[in-house]
Amino acid sequence: MADARVNIDVPRSDQSTYWGRAAHFAITTNPLNLFATPAALNHSKDIVTRYRKGEDVGLSEDELWKQKQLYDSAFHPDTGEKTIWFGRMSAQVPMNMSITGAMMTFYKTTPQVVFWQWFNQSFNAVVNYSNRSGSVEISKTTLATSYCAATGGALVTALSLNALVKNMNPIIGRFVPFVAVGSANSINLPMMRRLELTDGIEMSTEDGAIVGHSQVAAKEGITKVILSRISMAVPTMLGIPFIMNHLEKKGTLAKYPRIAAPIQIGLCGLILTFSTPLCCAIFEQRASIAVSSCEEAIQKAVEAMPEPKPTLLYYNKGL
Repeated sequence: MADARVNIDVPRSDQSTYWGRAAHFAITTNPLNLFATPAALNHSKDIVTRYRKGEDVGLSEDELWKQKQLYDSAFHPDTGEKTIWFGRMSAQVPMNMSITGAMMTFYKTTPQVVFWQWFNQSFNAVVNYSNRSGSVEISKTTLATSYCAATGGALVTALSLNALVKNMNPIIGRFVPFVAVGSANSINLPMMRRLELTDGIEMSTEDGAIVGHSQVAAKEGITKVILSRISMAVPTMLGIPFIMNHLEKKGTLAKYPRIAAPIQIGLCGLILTFSTPLCCAIFEQRASIAVSSCEEAIQKAVEAMPEPKPTLLYYNKGL
């Protein structure tokens, strides 16, 4: 049994280092967590809740962390609500490998583009809601408008670019889904989390004392998430087209047309297994921002605090 209390409210690995964050997200995005039964998930929540109250849960430190990591894979860190299975970070690799592989295979005709861009944005809307920052409730109107705007943006981008590149080198056309996905992410995330942009994101000191809400930090956090999401798509959506173009030139795809989708989905799965945790780790989850960069109201709130006054404040940037 662990004698000393363990701070399970911070990841086990050092989050101040890139590889520490990568190790944390490798566990968080592990698809095997999807196979945990509802009973196992509820048990992990019970263990975490009781331990936070100071109870002795009768587990070793390693066993405690195993339960906390299972809890993190399914429950929102701020609200404590269980997220729908395909909105969890552990579903990112299997869902994205299927959707990305399909988008990269079926991108030439209008019906194909419309269906797969719509499907992708439907999935993204669930992921963005499930992994939003803080306990801010997102209204049905916000959900609907952000979903429609992102889907519309992705469709307009994909269909317009498909028309422009029709007579260009075939490999150019294979990059269209990536541009559409990047554009949609840049629309979907800010709209889905627009309450954070208008009302601000919750700010706290290093020891957790709430200072106020900052719009500046919200903009910074959402920008970081967008960059991480786009970076995650780069190895698959910009790398795989070269492989497929090579197979097309050799005549392999013409001879065996049915292997195109399985090859791309398989390659996406292989790459995303590594790129998902590595790109999630680019920025710290508990992000920091200088007090001097925040709004005047935040600065005044810090000025009113007793010495020593913090120079940095922290917020959950979301995923």
